[in-house]
Amino acid sequence: MSVSELREMFLQFFEGKGHRRLPSASLIPHGDPTLLLTGAGMVPFKPYFLGKEKPPSKRITTCQRCLRTADIDNVGKTDRHGTFFEMLGNFSFGDYFKREAIHWAWEFTTKHLELPVDRLWVTIYLDDDEAFQIWNEEIGVPKDRIVRLGREDNFWEIGVGPCGPCSELHLDRGPEYGCGSPDCKPGCDCERYLEFWNLVFIQYHQDEAGNLVPLEQTGIDTGMGLDRAAAILQGVNSIFETDALRSVMDAVANLVEADDEPEAVEVALRVIADHTRSVTFLVSDGVLPSNEGRGYVLRRLLRRAVRYGRLLGIRDIFLPEIAQAVMDTMGDAYPELIQRRDYILEVIRKEEERFQATLDQGLRMLKDLMENLEAQNQNRLSGDDAFRLYDTYGFPLELTKEILAEEGMEVDEAEFAQRMEEQRQRARAARGQTGYLGSEDDSVYVELAKQYTSQFVGYDQLEVETIIEALLVDGQLADEAEMGQEIELVLAKTPFYAEGGGQVADTGTVTGGKGALEITGVESPVEGLIIHKGRVTSGLVQAGDTVMATVYQRNRDGAACHHTATHLLHKALKEVLGEHVNQAGSLVEPDRLRFDFTHLSALTREELDRVEKLVNDRIRENLEVTVEEMSLDEARADGAIALFDEKYEDRVRVISVGDYSRELCGGTHVRRTGDLGIFKIISEGAVAAGVRRIEALTGKAAVKHIAAQEAVLHQAAEKLQTTTAELPERIDKLLQENRELARELERLKAKLAAAQSDELLQQAEEIAGLKVLSAKVEGLDAAGLRTLGDRLREKLGSGVILLGSAFEDKALFLAMVTPDIVKQGIKAGDIVKVAAQAAGGGGGGRPDMAQAGGREPAKIDAALELAVESIKKQLAAVQ
Repeated sequence: MSVSELREMFLQFFEGKGHRRLPSASLIPHGDPTLLLTGAGMVPFKPYFLGKEKPPSKRITTCQRCLRTADIDNVGKTDRHGTFFEMLGNFSFGDYFKREAIHWAWEFTTKHLELPVDRLWVTIYLDDDEAFQIWNEEIGVPKDRIVRLGREDNFWEIGVGPCGPCSELHLDRGPEYGCGSPDCKPGCDCERYLEFWNLVFIQYHQDEAGNLVPLEQTGIDTGMGLDRAAAILQGVNSIFETDALRSVMDAVANLVEADDEPEAVEVALRVIADHTRSVTFLVSDGVLPSNEGRGYVLRRLLRRAVRYGRLLGIRDIFLPEIAQAVMDTMGDAYPELIQRRDYILEVIRKEEERFQATLDQGLRMLKDLMENLEAQNQNRLSGDDAFRLYDTYGFPLELTKEILAEEGMEVDEAEFAQRMEEQRQRARAARGQTGYLGSEDDSVYVELAKQYTSQFVGYDQLEVETIIEALLVDGQLADEAEMGQEIELVLAKTPFYAEGGGQVADTGTVTGGKGALEITGVESPVEGLIIHKGRVTSGLVQAGDTVMATVYQRNRDGAACHHTATHLLHKALKEVLGEHVNQAGSLVEPDRLRFDFTHLSALTREELDRVEKLVNDRIRENLEVTVEEMSLDEARADGAIALFDEKYEDRVRVISVGDYSRELCGGTHVRRTGDLGIFKIISEGAVAAGVRRIEALTGKAAVKHIAAQEAVLHQAAEKLQTTTAELPERIDKLLQENRELARELERLKAKLAAAQSDELLQQAEEIAGLKVLSAKVEGLDAAGLRTLGDRLREKLGSGVILLGSAFEDKALFLAMVTPDIVKQGIKAGDIVKVAAQAAGGGGGGRPDMAQAGGREPAKIDAALELAVESIKKQLAAVQ
């Protein structure tokens, strides 16, 4: 049975049990700041388990793409570890519980997968007698094949929140995979018992004291690893031998020549196949390489794959070819891979090129380190240096060891391991801990949502009479609040738009009863509940008051203009740059908009002008902006743009701007594009690798900006005594004059250096048979010092040159040592370091040439004297 067939069989089985099939969610968890990536099948359903949102069905089944890096060091070395995996799952939200979950798992395993009953083992939580009774008495699993394990193995929890015991299904692969112990059974660390399905019974809430309180509404969260199950069914020993991964590994193997160490090659092939699959899906889901967060995970995986490629002798760019093999294998199940193919391959190619250049830098650094070791008659590279090569330049320890071994050198592996462990500890501390289903910060809102709902009427009304249903002070329910207090309100009906979809919340007032308050923020932390944040500005505000809620119209109108503009901008960018452009974030405020989008290079002036013109053309056409509600499937079939990292309900709101743009959107918009007046881009730049940002203005804000820009132009023209029309020509002329003056200055510097070199050569002295030229020169910058040093070295022939210069309140030093003297153990880096430290600075460089600086130019003469003394000491040490 192929991976694709198994995936479909599982989903159809649970559809037959009344489950609703949902597509895989993105690897980027939607609206969940506690998680970096989707690492389990239940992650998209956390809001349902926590009661923040209502599920579209009480029974759901999915095949969820997941990514975890906790076991990254085991990938390739074991048969079952990978960073990317697909998790088959069935879920219950207050519907069925243990009995059905266990019975259906057994039915699918034995009747559909036809796994041998006598080789199936079950683990349960230590005191879960209910699960034991179902497995033993109802299913018929013998007592001796039901293993009770403790909290660490069979209880899902981390911190405060919903949790519960779990039960796992294991397959006995046979004693040949075992450890030989007569007590070997599930829970042993050997490879004999393969866990392939985990059933989590969410039945408790764990409080801050660690107490387990039974939940009123229980849940089921199960997960079967698709690759592991496929390996069992296909009769192979490893997930890497299944049809899904074997074809990717073959694509890598085609690039590699035969090797004498097949085990090492196999590990490398596995790592590259797994990591490239992860990288392909991460890029498809909108993650781009960076040095933090998800982007760092992507960069680390890609660079790790490239490093293993180097170990296999692959020097050319190769990951796009492997990513294509991933798409060929998984494109049917995940058509978005095919839709975004060109973009995915381009992102991977550019990042690999960038890393190849970094690797080359690391190779040069390693060679310098080896030269220093050789000069000091040492053969052991420090663990610190090896770790710096690994962490900064991506050099794996194996590659460093291999290069060192060629020259009879080695590395301090114990020190390297210590630095690696320190890094892991820092990473663990940075991640912190969250609950199995996340934090409980919103628990007060979950309880409120059980009693109250908020009706949003703000699409059509900016003022409405309503009732204060609940009032919170300092996060606690209260009956009233006095003037000056910061409070939160739940209104029965509200015209206030809650922050969402990039659009900021409305602001305004709530008045009536005995007081008034100003609304400064609005959010919807739980589905159906809108929280208004504000401050009491007069009198007394009480729960139950009938009040008038009023939105500030100017702010709402400004936000509506800028929100409609983002839709026009999104479409225009796709027209000018290509369909690979996707929204990667936005901010819509009353006075401006910010729009982040995926694109791999800076926009040219011509491209920006074309985008701006397209938007302004649509504004002048005064297109009607219409709103429709329809099913999500209908909207997608109708061509509406859906943001792939957004989560949508069954019924969606579609905003159409004439026939030009159609997007799924819950924000507020103008009625016609003419209401925008004018659109002006004010900046474009990078926010991350592969993500660009445009900031723009509409309406009065745009007119004000244009007027300010014109004022700057007029001021510049006046200062240069010309007109605004002739300003570019005048600037060009000034730049040309400046270039000519700069060239003349360089010619004069060269003449000065030539004249100085002849004079300075007369100052050379001989120390123990070595020519040493030490001198202070006036007014030369670092480049000037190098030019003068090169001239002196040519004429000196053999020896040491040491120069100091005062430039812009700094002391600059240059040391040069001719190759024959370097071989004697005299190094420029050591000399210049002494001089720089004496002048309040530091620096270094190569053995033959080094530059440094200091903060105290008055100490240059003394610094040069100290450096000459250091040369004498070096000479004494080597003689």
